[in-house]
Amino acid sequence: MEYSVSTDNNKFVVKDRAGKYEIDLRIRLFEFSKNIFHTIFKLPQKREYDVFRIQLSRSATAIGANYEEAQASSVKEFRQRIQICLRETRETNYWLRLIMDIVPNKNQKMSLDLRGLIRESEELMKIFGAISTKLKDIK
Repeated sequence: MEYSVSTDNNKFVVKDRAGKYEIDLRIRLFEFSKNIFHTIFKLPQKREYDVFRIQLSRSATAIGANYEEAQASSVKEFRQRIQICLRETRETNYWLRLIMDIVPNKNQKMSLDLRGLIRESEELMKIFGAISTKLKDIK
């Protein structure tokens, strides 16, 4: 899906490319973080998987936390926070793909969850990329 970004009263509005649906990133990122934790809880309880739990929980929650912080920032700080969101989303996508590839594929529900989270992280990368592009036009 493609996204459009516009400004309305100094607030960024993200919509699907057709402009029909506004996307509330605060809610979407909160839900994404929750879904990440639900998936982390399903990982095998072995020490080898601790790195996945730690790294994925940190990167995924950093996306929403930085976006929240960006809401009360100057344009310069907002731009920096959006770049951090994009980087953290890319990192989260990396960890999700790695888990998908390494964790034994015995749990079909977990595989479906991982595929959905990978898709969502890819969509979030597109959204933050669109916001970042739009920010280049703003001085």
